Amino acid sequence: MKTLIIARHGNTFRPGETPTRVGAKTDLPLVEEERARGIGKYLKKNGYIPTKIYAAPLKRTMETARLAAEELGFNDAIVPLTDFTEIDYGPDENKTEDEVVARIGQDAIDLWNAKAIVPDGWKVDPDKLAKVWKNFAALIKDGETVLAVSSNGVIRFAPHITADYDAFCAGHDIKVATGGVCVFVFENGVWTAEEWNVKAFKFV
Repeated sequence: MKTLIIARHGNTFRPGETPTRVGAKTDLPLVEEERARGIGKYLKKNGYIPTKIYAAPLKRTMETARLAAEELGFNDAIVPLTDFTEIDYGPDENKTEDEVVARIGQDAIDLWNAKAIVPDGWKVDPDKLAKVWKNFAALIKDGETVLAVSSNGVIRFAPHITADYDAFCAGHDIKVATGGVCVFVFENGVWTAEEWNVKAFKFV
């Protein structure tokens, strides 16, 4: 058996602040540790102990990986992986949701959140991201448990490792919360989602 754990970074905006679409070009640090530490506590509590940890090379993802690793007692190096770097929101980078909706419309946002259909102007290659996750999953060895820390725009393409991405989208909200945890298990030649978008900080 192989296990792939995917976690979204913690919060980059404080309560009361107006969040924006933070993509690859906006490198914000975390503003709290609870959600990142919650990932590590949740994984430890439930017996998901990573043998390797990877993270996108941005402040928010590397910090999340480091804090989760501390809670897990994981002492090896966290491996930065540019393939997991957040998408580029193009003209909507660092804009408020109201500004984004005003430009592309709510229907475009809904399709992005439901089926990962890329809105006009965003610099995203769905086929490339699907391949990234498939290739990464294929490199996990029997008996390994691997944690990958990334961002919302990238994580929604991870279910391509399953047999049917469209069916997965139909049955799940593919928008993962900050500090959210997803667990995929490989058995009998197939990857299946054991957990998806678990708000780990609520269960520790």
